[in-house]
Amino acid sequence: MGPAEVEAVWRIESARIVAALTRFTGDFGLAEEAAQEAVAEALVAWPLAAPDSPAGWLMATARRRAIDAIRRRAALKDRHALLAVDPVVNEDVDPDRIDDDILALMFISCHPVLSPEARVALTLRVVGGLSTEEIARAFLVSVPTVQARITRAKKTIAAAGVPFELPAAGERRDRLGGVLSVLYVIFTEGSTATSGDRLLRPDVAYEAIRLARTLAALQPDEPEVHGLLALCELTAARFPARTAPDGSAVLLEDQDRRRWDHSAIRRGLASLVKASSRGLGPYGLQAAIAAAHATAPSVEATDWDRIVVLYEALGRVAPSPVVELNRAVAVAMASGPAQALAIVDELVALDRLPGSHLLPTVRGELLVRLGRRSEARAELELAARLCPNQRERSVLLHKAAELE
Repeated sequence: MGPAEVEAVWRIESARIVAALTRFTGDFGLAEEAAQEAVAEALVAWPLAAPDSPAGWLMATARRRAIDAIRRRAALKDRHALLAVDPVVNEDVDPDRIDDDILALMFISCHPVLSPEARVALTLRVVGGLSTEEIARAFLVSVPTVQARITRAKKTIAAAGVPFELPAAGERRDRLGGVLSVLYVIFTEGSTATSGDRLLRPDVAYEAIRLARTLAALQPDEPEVHGLLALCELTAARFPARTAPDGSAVLLEDQDRRRWDHSAIRRGLASLVKASSRGLGPYGLQAAIAAAHATAPSVEATDWDRIVVLYEALGRVAPSPVVELNRAVAVAMASGPAQALAIVDELVALDRLPGSHLLPTVRGELLVRLGRRSEARAELELAARLCPNQRERSVLLHKAAELE
């Protein structure tokens, strides 16, 4: 059993192992370190002799490493006595508590005492099972930066005395939004990379979907969890057609819809039905917009009037300049570019998206449709200068050049 198999087992079992160890030791940082030591041992031991129960082997080894660490740290004899007996290698770890353990682990990783960047890094590390190298590649930062974020996060959690337990029901619902926000950030980075030379990072997006599925299984009565899962599934369904063989972007109107992942669309629509049980929240509304695109046979046949209404509803429950900008795009398709340009110009006048390439991109497209080519070219060139993603920048420059 080689490194790839070890990595596969770790990716599947990491959340269970770290969660069970955290409950066992009461120390989140120690649990994560012990689990990583177990993986390092597996990379050496498993190629020589594969265990009958890989997950059990990792759990038992990590638990022994945690006990060793506690013994080194503890000064009280009764603590030594309490932890004196080593576990059996294939010991089961309280299976009735596993679901709650993983859910508690998610809430700890996304705790509000942490910075947004730390929440993302910690969630991917301890819940997703990604290595620091994988997280660094995904977000185009250095490995030391990721390591520093994770280390600070664990110290912050310890200093704040965050207990390993599920929040009370009322508090859990309030903090669930923070967990969903972290998963949404991870998925968004995978579906539209903010920088670099790749338009998509599917591995990051699919990891967010995996975590969202886990959360939906653990919180089946929370509509917005299903709303986020639906949004991710429906958006990811278009991945196969969003890039050309050379990695360049393929615009929505040019995509071969036969290449869309129709299984993902069916899963997304099923999750959207569950999200609709008590009225759609922000993620559910975005999923409904994605569903309108995913089920349309073409751009021209898309129900743009419905999309405008959905964006108006989204703007009421979760107002933001990006929502208004997307509403403008939908209005342009439903009612023409002149009406949409008025919405965009208001955003410009209010300086609602300073430094973003999105506003000049949309404004440039609308000006093209209105025949104002020189103005459109200036907007698209501005958008290209502001755009941090090389693939998107190339599309913008190509469009600007066509207007010469």
